[in-house]
Amino acid sequence: MKTEVRRMDGEQRRTLILELLNTEKEPLSGTALARRMGVSRQVIVQDIALLRATNKNILSTNKGYVIYGKQEGSLTCKRVFAVKHTDEEMREELYCIVDAGAKVLDVIIEHDVYGQISADLFINSRRDVDEFMDKIVSNKVKPLKELTRDVHFHTVEADDEKTLNLVERRLREKQYLIS
Repeated sequence: MKTEVRRMDGEQRRTLILELLNTEKEPLSGTALARRMGVSRQVIVQDIALLRATNKNILSTNKGYVIYGKQEGSLTCKRVFAVKHTDEEMREELYCIVDAGAKVLDVIIEHDVYGQISADLFINSRRDVDEFMDKIVSNKVKPLKELTRDVHFHTVEADDEKTLNLVERRLREKQYLIS
């Protein structure tokens, strides 16, 4: 959908942002939204903050903004898995989940001082896994799990319980699952 760049006020722009986030299948970056609307990325960041303040379920992922809870088919079954593995095994752990047909929504750690810390991931495929891993390497960042001696959690979403059971079995076989 090509949006005609025209002068619009903030309310009109935020309405359009919601419309785009609800209709696009892929996350939209702040830069892409800014380009489509003829404003700066900072204006979009402020608009997103205002939309979040009105209880819109807009999440910022490593690929851009998405609306959480948007009906994208019947992905309604969720389960949280407690896992532990090395940095070298991280890619394989995520492959276990997406190859079973599930989606990794987030990563969560329980920090001794800060409590629960989570980050949205929205990883659906091997390509998403590879892009995520490439960002970790190219940005020279440490995964959250390193703050908790590799113990972390993933919220996983799938079409049905059967798929979640397959994810669990694969994680257990690789000895990533914490019982």
